Amino acid sequence: MITIFIPTPLRRFAAEQAKVNVNAKNVAEAIRSLTSIHPSLTPYIYDEAELIRKHVRIYLGEDDIREKDGINTLLKEGDELSIIPAIAGGSF
Repeated sequence: MITIFIPTPLRRFAAEQAKVNVNAKNVAEAIRSLTSIHPSLTPYIYDEAELIRKHVRIYLGEDDIREKDGINTLLKEGDELSIIPAIAGGSF
């Protein structure tokens, strides 16, 4: 099983779950499994072209998958993915 950690701002679209376990061989399969379990997450993770949104970062452990093989990064039993959306806002 692969564990995917859901960030607090997106938990309302994932039945308030902090993590979801999926079976997957790579990151693409893991994220597709996640969005099939919780379809309400789809527009927050994927853009209109069904690519991971530019402001969404996915980490395998502490490593950004963009520094590996992107969504084709292979996974093994026990791996942990974290979804980190960029949060804008604040004031000067």
